[in-house]
Amino acid sequence: MKFKKLTAACLIAAAALTAGCGSLENVPMSTKSAVSSTAAATAPQETPAASSYEEIRTIAAEVFAEGEPEPQPPEDSSVRLLFAGDNLIHTPIYRIAHETAGGDGYDFSPAYANLGTLISDADIAVLNQETIISDDFEPDTYPSFCTPTEMAHDMIDLGFDAFSISNNHVLDKGEKGLLSTLDFWESIYPGVPVYGAYKSEEDMNILRILEVNGISFAFLGYMEHTNGLSLPASSPCRVVYTSEEELIEQQVRRAAEAADCVIVSVHFGIEVSNIITDEQRSFSRKLADWGADIIVGTQPHTIQSMEYIDRADGSRAFVFYCLGNFISTMDNPLSMAEILGRITVEKSGTDGTITLTQPDAVPLVDHFDRTYSYVGVYPLDKYTPEMAAKHAIDGVSWDFLLKLFRENIPREYMAEEYVPMIYE
Repeated sequence: MKFKKLTAACLIAAAALTAGCGSLENVPMSTKSAVSSTAAATAPQETPAASSYEEIRTIAAEVFAEGEPEPQPPEDSSVRLLFAGDNLIHTPIYRIAHETAGGDGYDFSPAYANLGTLISDADIAVLNQETIISDDFEPDTYPSFCTPTEMAHDMIDLGFDAFSISNNHVLDKGEKGLLSTLDFWESIYPGVPVYGAYKSEEDMNILRILEVNGISFAFLGYMEHTNGLSLPASSPCRVVYTSEEELIEQQVRRAAEAADCVIVSVHFGIEVSNIITDEQRSFSRKLADWGADIIVGTQPHTIQSMEYIDRADGSRAFVFYCLGNFISTMDNPLSMAEILGRITVEKSGTDGTITLTQPDAVPLVDHFDRTYSYVGVYPLDKYTPEMAAKHAIDGVSWDFLLKLFRENIPREYMAEEYVPMIYE
């Protein structure tokens, strides 16, 4: 814009000087042709009186003074992320969803209605979809899960933006089941990152990247095991186990070069245990050193702690060791306490540096009474001691739930509005 304005000023000045002095000898060639064209077009008309030299100087000075506005420094940006645990769909959940839909299809949405806008309020919300999504098989439960595709639609409507399928149930229906669920996601929600299991080596090497507010996020997923199931030797499909450390290091380093922030979902740890293993800590440390920024743990089906991991260069990663379930009808009281993990990613507009801030945990309760007439997820502030007393699982009580949260989630990381309820 500035260049165009200055060029116009020069042409005006040159034309005026030409009319007054009758010479083009000191005008650049590009300007000469412009003035000559102007003169030819206006030849039949009376030539206007020449502007004075002082007037021309005044016009030019005003144009030059206007110029372009001062460049502003790049703005900082931020993204608020949310992570939910295992969406583990047992028979009572299918049954209720089928009844809710009037016997025609499935409607899972009432089970999540008490969450309100907790999921959609996040800039990016990520779910561990523990069961495969497919209509090529009948709905199935433990030990070989399969969930109708209505679940995916309901989770998208709830506000989830990305889905990890790196878990021990991803091969429950073998290669056919894996391909079926991948085909579904790809055909119906092609822009949604689904990661942790892949159609081929080539597919695995395509980074799942999502950009929000000028910050790019790469998603990777790994699992300790797949319940003793494996892909046929001839299968092109690919899952990556935590034991494949050389490959994982390559993938994480590559993702760190391609995106501002690397998110790694890991299915690891001892089932139904609040104790973080040495292996979980060691593997998380390696991931952070390789370039992972946020590590999201699942598999134990109960809550575990969280912490920053310091890197040698002074930067920090953050790990949620286990979020617990998101929904299920497991029969262990430890599995009824869950969290939504949240964290903010900030990007400096000056140098692009990424900083992780405001990590916290929103406490949830997985509730179902002894008749299994309703299964649903509740934020702790919407749950009551009276509801806990009617829980189907023996050993669940209000005090038990508060104790679980208090002993496993550090106060500094608990969502602020829940601190008085749990710790005071």
